[in-house]
Amino acid sequence: MDAKPVLPTESLKHGLERIQSESMASSSSKKALKDVVTENEFERSLLSNVIAPHEIGVTFDDIGALECVKDTLKELIITPLKRPELFSKGQLLKPAKGILLFGPPGTGKTMLAKAVATESGASFMNVSMSSIASKWFGEGEKYVKAIFSLASKLSPAVIFLDEVDSMLGKRQNREEPETTRRMKNEFMVNWEGLLTKDDERVVVLAATNRPYDLDEAVIRRLPRRLMVNLPNAPNRERILKLILSKEALAEDVSLESVASMTDGYSGSDLK
Repeated sequence: MDAKPVLPTESLKHGLERIQSESMASSSSKKALKDVVTENEFERSLLSNVIAPHEIGVTFDDIGALECVKDTLKELIITPLKRPELFSKGQLLKPAKGILLFGPPGTGKTMLAKAVATESGASFMNVSMSSIASKWFGEGEKYVKAIFSLASKLSPAVIFLDEVDSMLGKRQNREEPETTRRMKNEFMVNWEGLLTKDDERVVVLAATNRPYDLDEAVIRRLPRRLMVNLPNAPNRERILKLILSKEALAEDVSLESVASMTDGYSGSDLK
């Protein structure tokens, strides 16, 4: 489900025009990742996987569909990260700190997250929720805390929680290991702390194929939820044109026909 605009049209238009008139941050203003001071091995491990905005290599132009979702993300994330002063007064314009992207596999959730970071000039932290418990068994709490402390140092930053349901799903298993429960609690505490810091330019973007499996406490921290659905025929044609833009196609090849024959295909399937 697409979120509805929350800014007056004139204000949003003004903000977007200002953003478009400015080039991406100059090299002198970019925060070099190598200069970030890390406090422990957990931050250092995370930092090695952080991508600077000018190195991500994905923009909204690389996504051949999802125009409504892209427009909503521009309003909810990009404008607040680029122009925080527009949202500094009052509660009604307070930007969302947590957004959920949900939908079938291969529909572009990760690409959207990367494009958001690129377009907003933010560092991109890709956190695989399924790997936290296995990689840092017994020390997951410290790793979770490092996610948020490092993001604060990198601000503006986008924390992308891929497969968020794998660790933050519904608490139905009473035999869940104590270490896992503590790790979840630590995640919630740090996440809640982020939500209370109005001046912190850090956004959590979570992705899942199974939104109904998420814990209610997680849902509350993701007040804006955007469905990233399978493309229809016109959008499949746009995706195909983008994928094949550098290919020499025979004159009798009809991408419209191919699009009509690929009902149910995701953008990933079309590749």
